[in-house]
Amino acid sequence: MPQLNGGPRLTGLPSIYGMRQWLGELGHSAEDINRLNVIHVAGTKGKGSTCAFIESFLRSHGKRTGFPSKTGLYTSPHLIYPEERIRINFQPLSRDLFAKYFFEVEDVLSEGEGRRPRYLQLFFIFALHVFIREGVDATIIETHHGGEYDSTNVVKKPIVTCVTTLGLDHVEQLGSSLESIAWHKAGIFKPGARAVAAPAVPEVTSMLQNRAVEKGAALEFAESDPALPDGAIQIKPDILRTNCSVAISAARAFLEEIAGEKPSPLSDTDIIESIRQWSWPGRFQIEIEGQNTWYLDGAHNDISLTAAAEWFLSHAQSSPSPKILIFAQISHVRKGGPVVECLARALQGKLDHVIFTTYRRDEDLPEGRSEKEFNVDELQKVYVQTWKQIHPATEILVERTIDSALEAARRIGKESGSGMQTLITGSQHLVGPALALIRPPPAEEVV
Repeated sequence: MPQLNGGPRLTGLPSIYGMRQWLGELGHSAEDINRLNVIHVAGTKGKGSTCAFIESFLRSHGKRTGFPSKTGLYTSPHLIYPEERIRINFQPLSRDLFAKYFFEVEDVLSEGEGRRPRYLQLFFIFALHVFIREGVDATIIETHHGGEYDSTNVVKKPIVTCVTTLGLDHVEQLGSSLESIAWHKAGIFKPGARAVAAPAVPEVTSMLQNRAVEKGAALEFAESDPALPDGAIQIKPDILRTNCSVAISAARAFLEEIAGEKPSPLSDTDIIESIRQWSWPGRFQIEIEGQNTWYLDGAHNDISLTAAAEWFLSHAQSSPSPKILIFAQISHVRKGGPVVECLARALQGKLDHVIFTTYRRDEDLPEGRSEKEFNVDELQKVYVQTWKQIHPATEILVERTIDSALEAARRIGKESGSGMQTLITGSQHLVGPALALIRPPPAEEVV
């Protein structure tokens, strides 16, 4: 790893440690995993949406040609329900299958000796177990964070690896320079596997190229694909167009490698159909509720929050309705003040109201682990002070629950007589419950 100022704090055991042993206890060999035909995706921004685009391209290709017949998609975290992390043909795993396969895994691993998997390790072991048992023949896997030491890097022979847009995040674990972060993310590159990366700044490009040589991987950088349709709302804003272009390159590379001498490429029809059917809830999502418009994005770091702010302003700036931000981020990974400062500057003083809240959905639910581990009152004071230093005229409210924050925004919209335009961002732990309150799921999906 490069010796750089502000390098990572590598403490404890890497999350990849123990993964092969635990999979072996379940009877799953490296060859079983290889047969899943994996596309492995790392990055800072857009991992989830890129994975969803890749899955959509391969699913459309499969409908037309018969391959793949069954896609698997593993992403994290979930937005509303844990089943969302493990998808078959894009459908979240049913609750019956979730319970069945989980207890198959738990019953075996609970009998083992020595260290047992932590939460994310267990979830990924569980996902691989599901995909193997279900006979998936194309699998898209999102790293948790990092790459080199990530538990998902137990996959030793992926067909394609992919690195999305990189920025500074998880700096205590990955280092405070782009080079260090790129070093970690490129740890998923494998000998003989095709590698695709999003366009990057020179220092990232250089590190990715060096790591590709070191790992024996053939690396290409995805450019904006001319096959993408103009005007498609699914690939707006521009960051989604970039993610879609990376996904097309990855899907094409996958099909070329799988097919060998007789490739069956993506057709223009595959691409149009894939983009039409694509969705990724909680990312650049708009929900209209009478005169009120909600803009939801699970952005949580500087690069994604800036993109979310630009997207919101591009839609809401011309509206005469009050513009509101609902924000929460309670994390050991990032310092709250700088994150709020980044968002405040990105929104350019165009907001009338800011509402800081927590991850707690409503008063009927107890405080979650995050609220118990943090002095939330002090954290929100930091948020208020940071915002006031940049935009002293903004009216700021602090609400204890997501439900009360939504009601406060609705009240502002009602008093205005013209509704409101509200951006909800900062964490998927905020956006997921907010979405469930704004657009309640069908009764059969409610626990």
